[in-house]
Amino acid sequence: MSEVDMLFASLRQAADPHTVECIENVVTRGSDRDLNRINALAFADTHHLDEEKTIAALLHAARIGAFEMTWNVLCPGCGGVLDTGATLKGVVQETYHCALCAAGYEPTLDEMVEVTFTVSPRVRRIGAHDPDRLPPLEYYRQIFFSSGVDLPDDFEARFGRILLEIIELDPGEKAFVSVQLPAQFVIIFDAVTHSAQFIDVKGEPTDERQNLSMVIGRAHALNETLTLRPGVLRLTLENHTDRRVVPNVCIAGEDLHDLLGRRRPFLTAKRLLTNQSFRDIYRTDTIDVDQRLKITSLTFLFTDLRGSTALYERVGDLAAFDLVRAHFRVLHEIVATEAGAVVKTIGDAVMATFPSPDRAVAAALRMREAMFRLNAEHGSDDLLLKIGIHEGPCLAVSLNDRQDYFGQTVNIASRVQGLADPNVILTTEAIVGDTQVLEILRDSGIKSVSRMEQLHGIGREVRIFALS
Repeated sequence: MSEVDMLFASLRQAADPHTVECIENVVTRGSDRDLNRINALAFADTHHLDEEKTIAALLHAARIGAFEMTWNVLCPGCGGVLDTGATLKGVVQETYHCALCAAGYEPTLDEMVEVTFTVSPRVRRIGAHDPDRLPPLEYYRQIFFSSGVDLPDDFEARFGRILLEIIELDPGEKAFVSVQLPAQFVIIFDAVTHSAQFIDVKGEPTDERQNLSMVIGRAHALNETLTLRPGVLRLTLENHTDRRVVPNVCIAGEDLHDLLGRRRPFLTAKRLLTNQSFRDIYRTDTIDVDQRLKITSLTFLFTDLRGSTALYERVGDLAAFDLVRAHFRVLHEIVATEAGAVVKTIGDAVMATFPSPDRAVAAALRMREAMFRLNAEHGSDDLLLKIGIHEGPCLAVSLNDRQDYFGQTVNIASRVQGLADPNVILTTEAIVGDTQVLEILRDSGIKSVSRMEQLHGIGREVRIFALS
């Protein structure tokens, strides 16, 4: 048995076999492009697979070394990859600047950091393993643009219609290029260094030769917009880096915006951090102790058992421990199947996160029903679960060698749970105001009753909703 066969045999033991079979088929028969920076959500959609099983399979594949996982900081404007690293610990800048969009962005884990998977060279070598050997436009497609940009199959042909020139420059090389400038806005851009030069071409056409020199370095240089006239431009390009660069000169009009404007869902860092398989596999190697990474919207669910101390007194330590452990097992399973993750347990309480409010509400309803069943099986009402849910911004942090969350959203969710009566789900307005949550409540026949509450440590009253 070859090393690759052994890797996939191991992977089938850890992940869904059907999903693993599909991944193995792509490794065997797919194109190089299919195996570089795989968008887990697009892969699942293309091959009619379950998203969560696909994410889990790719995570396990990265763990055993069959694939390489990368965290890419994206420009929300053009969809270009501004920075990339093997772990989330590489996201350290307060602001990431996109020269192509001439804008700076504070990174958030919701939509600005994607997670992709590339086949390992030990499994199969592909062109992207040596990106400086890729044809220039293939470099743009596979390396510069993120997996969330839905580039068309005829990308090369469509880009060619607005492309005035594209060249390759080896380290230290200098080139002279003659370009016929149209009366439009033109950009000179290199995808390797992210160097850019804007040219506003306007006025009367000229027969005089215009000259422009551009030095391409590692500093992600952005120059002020130049104004030139329509006509011939003699462009001098110098590569001052130790890598090949691939600058292009193109017309920045509607055709370019349409080409780059098509987007598709991708696996965000936020979603991965709330994935149970990820937390199980990468327990301590996620966020550096000094990092504070922003998430603009995350849903928190807190649970606690009422009267658990009395339970131990009433039925004895061993019986109570087995019952509480069964309750934890059920809650963990429900959280995982609703695309969430258990952050931690505190005594008999659980703190879990979900990528969206509807997933948390669906989990809460299932938890309540599961406790009813467990109580019925044991012929008692010993498991009285209190549930609280809230959604909002937070910080992803590292605490006690574990990936955790910090902020007022977390505090409110915890306080809301503390107000809940047994078998009651309390939420905030941020939860019940969600369109998909409203659909779940309507389809389930669940009604909500609201009231204002002053939460301890929160400087304002909060409207909470009891779901019954």
